[in-house]
Amino acid sequence: MRGLKDKVIVVTGGAQGIGRATALRLAEEGAILVIADRNLEGATATAKEIETSGARALAISLDVSDRESWAQAAIKIKETFGGADGLVNNAGLTRDKSLLKMGEDDWDVVLNVNLKGAWLGCQTIVPLMVGRGGSIVNLSSEARWGAFGQSNYSSAKSGLVGLTRTVAIEQARNGIRVNAVAPGTTTTPMVEAVPEQIRQGWLESIPLRREANPAEIASAIVFLLSDDASYVTGQVLGVNGGSAL
Repeated sequence: MRGLKDKVIVVTGGAQGIGRATALRLAEEGAILVIADRNLEGATATAKEIETSGARALAISLDVSDRESWAQAAIKIKETFGGADGLVNNAGLTRDKSLLKMGEDDWDVVLNVNLKGAWLGCQTIVPLMVGRGGSIVNLSSEARWGAFGQSNYSSAKSGLVGLTRTVAIEQARNGIRVNAVAPGTTTTPMVEAVPEQIRQGWLESIPLRREANPAEIASAIVFLLSDDASYVTGQVLGVNGGSAL
């Protein structure tokens, strides 16, 4: 894809799953990667794999829900690369319970990581992108429409749609595009923790009758980061095997 060579792209949650797959795909396109994750060991493993392929990568420890953690990450990125050209707000987690069983802690941690984390990411990295342009991709989900046992997660992922559109409008003047990818069921550690019988039930609503591979979601993310999507901003791209409400 066009326009990714030597671009500095920050990927949160890059230790595993969609984040790792996205980082590896960006490395194939010649990008320079900042792999940010609370799991520094996993982030370092991803960075080493990228460097083995001949690309450049930096692993950093990051708690996306914490402003000071973001501030320290920004200092490191600016010192090392001078700025940033892209951001993938991918870090996320679930704490599934039905409405009446869900505690405030379950609500708070999911909103803090999945929604506040992306908001802090935009606030922190956009100043490193001003004057360079670039692209931000937020990871929403098909759960943004609502999902049983996920009032917290669904609220966060639908909130990301509003965040995406708002930042896209505000940052267009700086040449920064902002879009979201909404994956359907994808074979990641998060999904693999779900009981098999529930996952099989999900397949009935997917026309392609299978889960996505993380690399398939990564391809959509990388497209939106690239110059091939130069006139695409404020959009949500569903990558879901044909699922529909």
